[in-house]
Parts: sequence; C-alpha cells; structure tokens
Amino acid sequence: MDKKPNVIYILADDMGYGDVSALNERAAFKTPHFDRMAAEGLAFTDAHASSAVCTPSRYSILTGRYNWRSRLKCGVMSGYSSPLIEDGRMTVADLFRENGYRTAAIGKWHLGMEFKKDETFRLLPDYETCPGVDYSGKIEKSPVANGFDYYYGISASLDMAPYIYIENDRFTKLPDHETEDTGKRFYRKGPTAPDFVHEDVLPHLTEKVLETIEAFRNDPFFIYFPMPAPHTPILPSPEFLGKSGTNEYGDFVLMVDEMVGRVIQKLKETGLDENTVVIFTSDNGCSPMANFEELLAAGHNPSYVFRGHKADIYEGGHRIPLLVRWPGGINPGGRCDKIVCLSDFMATAAELLGAELPPEAGVDSISNLPLWMDADAPSVREDVVHQSYD
Repeated sequence: MDKKPNVIYILADDMGYGDVSALNERAAFKTPHFDRMAAEGLAFTDAHASSAVCTPSRYSILTGRYNWRSRLKCGVMSGYSSPLIEDGRMTVADLFRENGYRTAAIGKWHLGMEFKKDETFRLLPDYETCPGVDYSGKIEKSPVANGFDYYYGISASLDMAPYIYIENDRFTKLPDHETEDTGKRFYRKGPTAPDFVHEDVLPHLTEKVLETIEAFRNDPFFIYFPMPAPHTPILPSPEFLGKSGTNEYGDFVLMVDEMVGRVIQKLKETGLDENTVVIFTSDNGCSPMANFEELLAAGHNPSYVFRGHKADIYEGGHRIPLLVRWPGGINPGGRCDKIVCLSDFMATAAELLGAELPPEAGVDSISNLPLWMDADAPSVREDVVHQSYD
C-alpha cells in the first residue's frame, strides 16, 4: 500500500487474557468488539507484558526496553513521581514523528512527570497526595516531551491523585475539593478538579480519541490510547451494570469492549478503516480487586487457564490478550501461537515504516511484522524475561 498506515495502540489497564471471549471458550460473557477484531485480524495466544504491573510494562511498550533496565526495579510509580523515561531516550512516538506522523497520547500516562513544586514537596508512600505542588504551573517532561504532539489524560491510575485532567503540559483546572471511594469503586483520597468525575473518565477519554482521529484524518497518525479501565475504580456506566452476568468487573470489561468498538466505528465513518492498524492489548493480568471468587462463582476466570493474576510472576500476571487488526494489510481470522512481548512494538513499528532504529533504541524489541503477515511464520523470539511486582 502506497500510503503509510495509521496506527492506534489501545492499552487496557489490568485486563486478563480470559476476558476476551475469542480467546476463552469458557468466558461467562461475550465481548463482541474484541471478537470482531480477532475475526477480522490476528489474535496472539502467547503474548506477554514484560512486567505483571503497569508502570514498568508501559515503559517497555514505549521504549522497546525491558523495564528492569530503567531505575524502577520493583513496584509502580505514583501520580506525583518524577519521569521514568530517561532524557534523550527514543520512544515509539519519536519514531513515528520522525517518519512524518502526527502523534497523540490520550489516557493514563503513569510514567512520571515533573510538576511545578515548592520546597515543601515530598513524595509520600502508598501513593498518597503530595504537598507542595503548584497545579497552575507548567508540567515538564509530560508526554509532549516524549515524542507526542498532543496529550490529554491523567498522570497515573484512576485510583491515584491528582484527579485533574492534563492537556499537553498543563493541568486543565485547579482542584477545588477532595474525593475518595471504597470497595470495587476504590480510589484514594485526593485533590479533584470541578470537572473531574471518575465515572465519566473512560467515555470522556474515548471521545477525545474520536476527536483526535477526526483532527488527524488527513495525515498519517499514531494514537496511543492507554485506557484507565478495567483497573480500579471499577465503574461501569449504568447501561452496562448487570450486563455480563458476573460482577461489576465483568460489566466494566464489556464497557471497555464497547469503547474499542467506538474507535473502530469512527475509522469506518471517516474512511480510514482500511489503512489503519488497530492494536488492542493489556498492560498486565487482571487485578485481585476484581474479586476472583465472585467471578469464578459466576463461571468466569479472567486469567483463563493460567495460574495467578496481576503482580504475579505466574502467567496470569503477564500473559495478555493481543489483537491486531489491519484490513488493508493483515489477513482476517489468524491465530498466532508464537511467543511475543509488548516491548516488540518499537521494532515492529520501525519495520512497518521501513525505518532503521539507532543501535541504542529498542534493545529488547524484535519485529513481529513477519507474524502479522503470516501467523505460521517461524518464531521471532526465543524467550521473554518477566518481572513480578516485587
């Protein structure tokens, strides 16, 4: 195809391999949009995140490096942490931009930013709200300093303050109250902007993605859409409550499925569908906060047949769904059982673009493009290194 393909990378937050019914014949509910992606594209059955938790997994996706090469050796960052991506480190967004693409990140960043602070600032434990932040100040080293032309989203997980939208390198509002919740709706107490409602964040961010597709439609584009769901707070909209026949987590998965469907529908409406690669995956396995006991009682296992869950070194922690749909480039209905890692996105994108990575970039990234073209092609990887929460 003469025209470079657009690329949309959709990253679910804490969603298990078994939550895609096309990958789980025992699933208690159907995920029609994920299943359609698999039927119209390619489903990987042995895909893995480099880590069983989110910050390190996201680092490897965007840099093509194993997370343990960074300064973060265990755990995840808070909403107030300083940047994890090193100065001068090439990201996938840099790669696309250098090759003539418009680039946008919309959603949960969770890789650290540099907020404006005073001398009272302290990074507190347990992801607590930190003192000494000037929410009116410019944010340094936000996603727009990492290869993205545009950013809109939240600094970390939706259960970590601050609860304020960020656009490019500024908070969009000043906080005027504090919020918190418990149970499956869990989010920590923290400063909240007047226009920030936790229940509305997923559909609001999805709408921003649709607007960006419209704005970018005349140029090749790369959109990175790291969703805040189905991670806690587990907040399905009223129309999804009870729809899965399991619990609120299952309902939230169906809401995530619907948001992905909206993105693909937008591509069809704009005539961009044929030449747009849509990748859907998850940063790690399902969290115990989903309540596995309830889900299993309803006949559903988010980890499918695999042991463990988010944070574990067992496969339930890091084996994840990976679906790739590209009507103009990938044959429909393929299933690939070759082992791949989410860190492979950098090298895959480079080969897709016909670009050559510099030697220091994407050192743990191996192109999956041969498998996109032929699911039965020889393996591209011999192994993957995994890490648990600890």
